[in-house]
Amino acid sequence: MRISLGKVAAALAAVVMLLNAVPASAQTQGMERRDERRNVRQGARAAKQACKAGDEKTRPECRQMKRSAKQHARHGGTTSEHPAQ
Repeated sequence: MRISLGKVAAALAAVVMLLNAVPASAQTQGMERRDERRNVRQGARAAKQACKAGDEKTRPECRQMKRSAKQHARHGGTTSEHPAQ
């Protein structure tokens, strides 16, 4: 059984095209932004839990602390994303 040179060349060309079509670091920046957003949310949750643990503030005040922590991160904190307006 012989394989023609044309079939081998076509198979090699297909493999090369597939390797070039998928870049190796396609999700790196997106993954970093996602991790930053997760860290911001976790920090805001921690701030709210710490506020709730103390008895000096009301529930709406604790909610506002969480909201302000997230807003701070959006407007020049750790993330590079701009809020949707």
